This record gives sequence, C-alpha cells and structure tokens, in this order.
Amino acid sequence: MTEPPRTPPSEHDAAATPPPPRQATLWQIVGAVFWSFFGVRKGDAMRRDTVTIKPHQVIIVGILIAAGLVVALLILVRIITRNA
Repeated sequence: MTEPPRTPPSEHDAAATPPPPRQATLWQIVGAVFWSFFGVRKGDAMRRDTVTIKPHQVIIVGILIAAGLVVALLILVRIITRNA
C-alpha cells in the first residue's frame, strides 16, 4: 500500500484559511474597558474585542482605570472640602 504523493499547498488553500486576528492596541483595550464601565458596547465592537483582546489585558487595564477613577474622586472630594 503506497501513499498518494503529497502536493504543496496551493494559493487556493492559503486563501481559504483566514489570517489570525491582529492584537488589539492599548488604546483599543482602554476604549473597550472604558465603555464597558458605562455598560455601553455595540454588538460588532464586542465581537471584535472578544477576538483581539485577551482576558488578562482587560483585567489589568480595568484595575488601572478603576484605580485612576478612585484617585480622581478622592482628589475631587479634597478640593471640594478644602474650599467649603
């Protein structure tokens, strides 16, 4: 029993497989997390994000944005209470 000869992949085979998705940029991750804080995400953007953004990236950026929000609120409260 002999195996059929192997042929190199053709251009048609290469065109059938889509290229791997691009990694999301930092600004795309920040934008996705920012809008998710407000609960506003479009379906197309959410589907794109699930392919290009890794879960650990969302966690890290989410923690950093939440910490920044807390610090900003603390500064705002101190400014308001000093002037009152």
